[in-house]
Amino acid sequence: MNKTTRTYLDQLASDDRELQHQAFLSLIKETDQPVEWTYEVWDEMVMNLSHENNRQRAIAAQLLCNLAKSDPRNQMRNAFPALLEVTRDERFVTARHTIQSLWKVGAAGKEQLQLFLEGVEFRFKECAAEKNCTLIRYDFLQGLRTLYDQLQDQEIKKLAKELIEIESELKYQKKYATLWNNV
Repeated sequence: MNKTTRTYLDQLASDDRELQHQAFLSLIKETDQPVEWTYEVWDEMVMNLSHENNRQRAIAAQLLCNLAKSDPRNQMRNAFPALLEVTRDERFVTARHTIQSLWKVGAAGKEQLQLFLEGVEFRFKECAAEKNCTLIRYDFLQGLRTLYDQLQDQEIKKLAKELIEIESELKYQKKYATLWNNV
């Protein structure tokens, strides 16, 4: 790992929100491509999924999603349940950031895709009683669409259509379907 990356990682713990945010953005940009330093930070990121500070949880979740493409040992298999737990975070903004990044796990490989699809299906069904259910469902379906556009995997499309059918309220069913109308 180069010195600049290490500095950014250290700055994630800063109390200076602007410094922390800039470090986060730099790391997200860097991890848009595979990186070699994944396992130097993996355990720390997994631990931070349950950090007392919601910003730290959100940062860890989003970075882990980005690092999934740099995980040849497939440690995501063990980390995914904790990552999925953050989609239930008490701070909705933290949950939402996680949900919106989760599709990147599915893009990392066949096994990761299965983890992602099973996780989305489970959470989509489970969230019915949650306060922000319709937003949660919309974000999961948006993630499925983004992943479908990238992989063109019919299993993704099939799951999305099945999940849309689960929605009991027609107005939300129609809203969700707009994500998939031109496919």
